[in-house]
Amino acid sequence: MSDVEITIVDDKEEAARLVAERLAGQARSGGSIVLTGGATPRRAYELAAGLEPDWSSVELWWGDERCVPPGDERSNFGMAKKVLLDRLDAAPATVHRMRGELGRDAGADEYAEELAGAGTFDVVLLGLGPDGHIASLFPGFPTLDIADRDVVGTEAGHEPFVDRITLTLPRLAETRELLFLVTGEDKADAVARSFSGEPSHDTPGSLARGARTRAVLDRAAAAKL
Repeated sequence: MSDVEITIVDDKEEAARLVAERLAGQARSGGSIVLTGGATPRRAYELAAGLEPDWSSVELWWGDERCVPPGDERSNFGMAKKVLLDRLDAAPATVHRMRGELGRDAGADEYAEELAGAGTFDVVLLGLGPDGHIASLFPGFPTLDIADRDVVGTEAGHEPFVDRITLTLPRLAETRELLFLVTGEDKADAVARSFSGEPSHDTPGSLARGARTRAVLDRAAAAKL
């Protein structure tokens, strides 16, 4: 675990608050934040909006998106808009939404153009699936080997089974801080493989490392470390 700073807290609420404090701090400082989707970060986004209602100094990006319209309940952007953006007094300087409704290839091409010249991110937030996937990079998928593109389209390897757009491993790693938020006993095996096992394409979480990599875990998720 020497390459990852691990913080273990009692429950998922405390984990969400720690991550919310980090996001709110970055919002105050400015720079860039890459958000993630899924159920786990929802509470962190809610809390972050309360801790810092002015996000006008920060740019927001996304690590991945489902190929659905932004109003679809499966949209990562739609979730963040509802629980974070709509609660802010001052919106981010720029919101770089992945346009999933364009389809996986056209959407990936457009986002790659938007990313050109963006430089190093300040914070990239990631979750971790029970299968070890991160963003929309799934175990054993050929997208794990792509090193010459920042963004790719992909099939789904996890529910919901809709096409995806995702940042590649090298682009996710181009950050000053890669921050994992993982909670729940169903993630314990994936956590152990990602943070105390050998790097493996069977566990994409074991391959994602930034200049600094931190993991905030509740006790249930950390049970097998």
